[in-house]
Amino acid sequence: MVVCGDDGLAHRLAAELRGVYREQVTLVVPPSGSQVRQPVVGRARAASAVLRGMVSAAVNRSGNADPAGGEPNGTGRELEAAEPTDAVLAEAGVDRAAALALVYDDDETNIRAALTARRLNPRLRLVLRLYNRRLGRHIEELLDQSAALATGDARSPGLDGAGTSTTVLSDADTAAPALAATALVGTSKVVETDGLLLRAVERQPPRPGEVADPGLCTLALLSATSNDPAGADGSEGSGDQGPQLLPDAAAVEAATGRGTVALEQVSYSGPPLPTARAGVPPFGELFSRRLRWSLAGLGACVVALAVALMLVTGDHPLHATYVTLLDLFSINEPAHNDDTGRQILQLLSGFVGLLLLPVLLAAVLEALGTFRNASTVRKPPRGLGGHVVLLGLGKIGTRVLTRLREMDIPVVCVEADPEARGMATARRLRVPVVLGDVTQEGVLEAAKIHRAHSLLALTSVDTTNLEAVLYARSVRSGLRVVLRLYDDDFATAVYRTLRAAHPDALTRSRSVTHLSAPAFAGAMMGRQILGAIPVERRVLLFAAVEVAGHPQLEGKTVGEAFRAGAWRVLALEVSGERGAADTGLVWELPDTYVLRAEDRVVLAATRRGLAELLGRRTRQRTDV
Repeated sequence: MVVCGDDGLAHRLAAELRGVYREQVTLVVPPSGSQVRQPVVGRARAASAVLRGMVSAAVNRSGNADPAGGEPNGTGRELEAAEPTDAVLAEAGVDRAAALALVYDDDETNIRAALTARRLNPRLRLVLRLYNRRLGRHIEELLDQSAALATGDARSPGLDGAGTSTTVLSDADTAAPALAATALVGTSKVVETDGLLLRAVERQPPRPGEVADPGLCTLALLSATSNDPAGADGSEGSGDQGPQLLPDAAAVEAATGRGTVALEQVSYSGPPLPTARAGVPPFGELFSRRLRWSLAGLGACVVALAVALMLVTGDHPLHATYVTLLDLFSINEPAHNDDTGRQILQLLSGFVGLLLLPVLLAAVLEALGTFRNASTVRKPPRGLGGHVVLLGLGKIGTRVLTRLREMDIPVVCVEADPEARGMATARRLRVPVVLGDVTQEGVLEAAKIHRAHSLLALTSVDTTNLEAVLYARSVRSGLRVVLRLYDDDFATAVYRTLRAAHPDALTRSRSVTHLSAPAFAGAMMGRQILGAIPVERRVLLFAAVEVAGHPQLEGKTVGEAFRAGAWRVLALEVSGERGAADTGLVWELPDTYVLRAEDRVVLAATRRGLAELLGRRTRQRTDV
């Protein structure tokens, strides 16, 4: 196996292949001196430094912490190269490798290296990291066609018998559901399988005499220390006290006092955002609040003048209103021959008309400005509350924004770069954006953080995310926060420290590479990973598996095929003659159902469990 990349995903993927699949990996990365870590700057520099010191001390005191972030050690070698040129790929052994992963942050670099690798080894299994999904589909077809022409057989063993040897993935698409789901009320984890939205809900331990609803199934038991703010929540080395994935019925019954993660088939049912016609802002946004009050005051004056004229002259209300409007716009005849009351009312009407002219002019200018800015960045609407503040509109933030908007979740984005990748998406979705550096005073306040429901800090810099969370918690201590943190030890210690400082608030740390690496590793091994659900700092995978060729599944019942802590069959993919639902999946299979060779199932598995389940088939195919 060969892995080429220039960021944390390459190292995480290599560790995944070595530790879980026991593969020999050659890692190609840029020289170590070319990457510089950004320092902490801005408003919360002192607070961040103090907390980081506390974090470092906590990590050093932890005797069972794995310095590698919980990743098992493995065999392999590491090459340093600035770019994946022909010579570098040849030195890495691409011509002899079974699979190559190109996970550079730049799409062009990955495409150029993939074309070179396909020429060097037509039977090579390629896994590319591309952000552009439309381009990715075309590149996938192109490389598969090139491999088929070079080998002369589109279903050769090198192509895994599936007619495809290229897989295009996006770490942003893989991690976005889990990150976006954390912002939902009552939802902590979401995964999509064949268009079906599944929700993994964290449930508190049931009270005495209560029976918890298991949902579709119980996926995991949470840490035994989940009620202790200083506990080792989310750590990889917590042993029996840590989260237990895919427990059996006896383990669930015996785990009293521990929270669970249950799988549900649901969709978001919260209050939707008010919809407006494309290009037409809501009426309340056409004029400022001060202008609206001015118009209302002048309208009240006109009504009062019309009523006074009706009482003084005894005219009909409609005629009195008509005469008042004529006086207002100075197009009526002077009332010098009328009584004193009528003359006074005409003078007052003329004075109100003088006040009305500049107000009407201001209204016209504000309306024109609003329509002109309809296609540009919107500001947070007045009175907004209960929304999600999304920090960072890079690759990850853009995908998360799209997910949230699809579920009608109100979002306010904060971005320092007006030319960021996600700015066009925010304009298209008409999402409010606050332009400014989060380290500057007033930026989070402009995003109305004091009335927000949650904060998603998704920039690529850990310290910037930490700084935003620290300040947001100082404004509102009970705010739900989600941090994008790469380093496992640092994330675990930050999580524990924030839990200790704010025990009543919800704090979650997520690593994009941690969520996406299993999907990339599975693709390199020829697996189809549908999604990943984080359970604290561990990951539970959803995979589509053909039953044929797997003795652990074929000919066994669903109950017999279940292995606690390793894998569990969740659904059966059925064909039209069986009366399938729209999704093509049948859930809640009876334990007595016998899995046949022609069946295709969706299962939940741990990383090691999936490697064990599918490893035997791979070895048999290699032996043949």
